[in-house]
Amino acid sequence: MAQHFRQSVVLLAILIAAACGGPKPAAPATATGPTRGGALTASLRSEPGTFNRLGPPPANSAPTDLLTRLTHAPLARVNRVTGEVEPWLAERWTTSPDGRTITLTLRDGVTFSDGAPFTSADVLFSFAAVYDPAVGSVLTSGVKVNGLPLQVAAPDARTVVITMPAPFAPGVALLDTLPIYPKHQLQAALDSKTFASAWGLSTPPGSMAGLGPFVLSEYVAGQRMTFTRNPHYWRKDASGGALPYLDRLVVEFIKAQDAEMLRLQSGSVDVMSQADVRPEDIAALRRLRDQGALQLVEVGVGVDPNLLWFNLSPARAAQKTKPYLLRTEFRQAISYAVDREAIVNTVYLSAAAPVYGPVTPGNAMWYSDTAPKYPHDPAKAKALLAGLGLVDRNGDGMLDDAAGQPVRFSILTQSANIRERTVVVIQEQLRKAGIAADVVGLDVPSMIGRFGAGDYESIYFGFQASALDPALSFDFWLSSGTNHVWTAGQPSSAAPWEKGVDDLMQRMAAAPSLPERQRLFAEVQKTFGEQLPGIYFVAPKVTVALSKRVGGATPVLLSPQILWSADTLYVR
Repeated sequence: MAQHFRQSVVLLAILIAAACGGPKPAAPATATGPTRGGALTASLRSEPGTFNRLGPPPANSAPTDLLTRLTHAPLARVNRVTGEVEPWLAERWTTSPDGRTITLTLRDGVTFSDGAPFTSADVLFSFAAVYDPAVGSVLTSGVKVNGLPLQVAAPDARTVVITMPAPFAPGVALLDTLPIYPKHQLQAALDSKTFASAWGLSTPPGSMAGLGPFVLSEYVAGQRMTFTRNPHYWRKDASGGALPYLDRLVVEFIKAQDAEMLRLQSGSVDVMSQADVRPEDIAALRRLRDQGALQLVEVGVGVDPNLLWFNLSPARAAQKTKPYLLRTEFRQAISYAVDREAIVNTVYLSAAAPVYGPVTPGNAMWYSDTAPKYPHDPAKAKALLAGLGLVDRNGDGMLDDAAGQPVRFSILTQSANIRERTVVVIQEQLRKAGIAADVVGLDVPSMIGRFGAGDYESIYFGFQASALDPALSFDFWLSSGTNHVWTAGQPSSAAPWEKGVDDLMQRMAAAPSLPERQRLFAEVQKTFGEQLPGIYFVAPKVTVALSKRVGGATPVLLSPQILWSADTLYVR
């Protein structure tokens, strides 16, 4: 799914610029300006499975996305504080009257971190890679319009002409999704059909050229990634000084949140890359903030809620013995059976809000309050289950199917994480409804592997949105999207309701006015809420904790909340 922080409140509008000037420079954060040099340490709870963001899974993991944001750059960037589209590798662009053709002028004199010049050939190469079926890129559906690729041409070294296959309201904001990769390093891999495995974890750090503020200089599995300043980085601050300010950024892998919190409180971690502070830690962090020991920013209701989804692929073997897992009524019963307020109060200690769909009140511009809701109602849950023939046949308090087999399924989730604690509460709520749920805690790579192999009945996990505008999250909403997790890998819609959502999303993306786009997307949310391919329970409130050493941070709701703009961070 593709789904942004500042000190007060996040502006949720996605304002698309028809023509833009230079990039917004980093403003000095103190009277004397930011300091230069030094290092900061960030924590990350999982490790990358690949360095190649344009490749197949696990290229869609949060660690690979973070690495990409630190070492690469897109043509245009959506500012996660203002929602405005900013020129990035492209210094300006013009748009045709029908909105479908965008002519971009690339910055002059930009070079990759290895000193090779950046030209339009690298843009053509990156689009070729992301669209190549042999690559199977996780980004493919995110850079298509109505399921069709963009037409990309390069009349000269500094000009790129992009033609949309259909009207697309967000326009150039779509380009925020695609990092530009070096043709001179990877063309051979694309030609030989080995691009999907290029830039794996065995690739020597420092050898991968990028256009971002940092270069990966060290990778130690199970321990850390170290990023050092890209000496060829093109972006300047307001006074014309070179960015980034930092000499080095160390990202340490700290899987256990207890250990992560201790490191933050001791000052040996400066930034939490995944900034979902646990509710039980907030009181202690507030005391430390009041004592001046750290910075704490309470941003608002998150826009990346976790979801419970079932494997709805008809080919899944387990579904043949448990056909109820495919039924909408079964998912609706689960939604009624689970007491969301209990999760809010016991797991999140009130630092969350009950939600019923993928769009939360935190995304005020696109949230529809008219979408179906499932307040806690055990009687409705039991009635729906009975309608499926799932009743207690032997008096043990648990439901059985028509064959007398217990109604039971497994839930894979991330171990040693608040997700696992949430699933334990869901398990207890479902037990009261007569449904047995087995909690299977796994590390993230193992869970992604089970998902990729289709070896699961259900999963409770989450995806970080890359934008607030749903038209920029086609990979989640469209039935052929790479993050359409409940029926992953299908070439087209498998159900009539999915075809309806595809049509609504395409019309929403093309609609000329914001009110019409909001109306159409409200219909999408209504259909999603009725069919419930994913069941949502709570949206945590986002709290960002930083050491006092961190300057230049602008916390946002979208992940990564601090490191989305790492080139402006500095050591106080």
